[in-house]
Amino acid sequence: MSRYRLVPSPVQEAVLLRHCAHARYVWNLCVEQESWWRPDRGPMPGLAERCRQLTQARRRNPWLAAGSVTVQQQAIRDFDQAMRNFFAGTHSRPRWRKRHRDEGFRIVAVEPSHVRCLNRNSGEVWIPKVGWVRFRLSRPVPGGVKSFRVTRDRAGRWHLAFAVVPDPVDGPATGEVVGSDRGIGVSAALSTGELLTVPSLTAREARRLKHLERKLAKATRGSNRRGKVKQAIAKLKARETDRRKDWCEKLSTDLARRFDIIRVEDLKISNMLKSATGTKEAHGTNVDAKTGLNREISKSGWGLLVRRLEEKAPGRVQKVPPAYTSQRCSACGHVDARSRESHAHFACTTCRYACNADVNAARNIAAGHAVKVRGGDRVAGPMNREPQLAFLSA
Repeated sequence: MSRYRLVPSPVQEAVLLRHCAHARYVWNLCVEQESWWRPDRGPMPGLAERCRQLTQARRRNPWLAAGSVTVQQQAIRDFDQAMRNFFAGTHSRPRWRKRHRDEGFRIVAVEPSHVRCLNRNSGEVWIPKVGWVRFRLSRPVPGGVKSFRVTRDRAGRWHLAFAVVPDPVDGPATGEVVGSDRGIGVSAALSTGELLTVPSLTAREARRLKHLERKLAKATRGSNRRGKVKQAIAKLKARETDRRKDWCEKLSTDLARRFDIIRVEDLKISNMLKSATGTKEAHGTNVDAKTGLNREISKSGWGLLVRRLEEKAPGRVQKVPPAYTSQRCSACGHVDARSRESHAHFACTTCRYACNADVNAARNIAAGHAVKVRGGDRVAGPMNREPQLAFLSA
């Protein structure tokens, strides 16, 4: 998906916000219908029936009829697809959309004449009820665009995303394999010995964020002062998110170009991020520490990195069970928890091989423990200290 920065005028922004409100309203009505469904109440209204209900609602509500029927009908289609994904087991159940958090809508049936380039830096896109809206031409517009999505983040920035499937990144065709161990202190440790850390806020920005959060806690709900503080916090967090996404994009492209096979841990990140607060009857333990750990995991971009790797290198990403990868010696294969002397240092208790603990784990991941081979499981044996040479003979 190719995303661009949308630059609407104040008048256009007001219409775009109304489109977002209408799409959110229709989506939430669909969620409410699903929540009220019971087996004894007959079949749930489908896509066609909901579109007919939307027509009746537009007749009774002039404020809804003033909006774009394309935007509102597409919200119903998006919800229908979301329910299909839920029943297929690939996504979670659709949830309520909130103002200032889930702002966006989708436009379909886009024709080539609806997108045009003005100069080397700017382009325009046609949006119903809005007209021509400028966007920054940060890269060439892809061909064959059939739909696009307009979104607004919490920092107040508008974005335009064309729904296109990018071409995969070609590998070097040399047979080289790399393993990646994901962590907190080191976001990605490669079996080549590289230690990579996702960029975050600077020390000055972190201090300002803490100051703003304290200021937000003292502000009165609904006041203009509170709204300004929330906007400032959103801008700082958006800056951090942009840096994390940029890091994941560059690293995933680099790995897809340098290696033919990329092996990562098969981590259940959603289970790792579960809260430790417990219930009223059984309170959780170390809640503050677990909350901080969850926050750092979310900031490390584990899931985003693997998802972008799978999209850029389809069929070349293998997930390895993470069991004992941090305790196994990548040189002799001996497994001993005492070999991990500290978070950053590994020293085998048998062969005395020593290296960075994250790099050692990455080399074990690169060895391919329990990787599916011809329908069966293969456990790799002791691995050479130069993992790429071992893969060529594996």
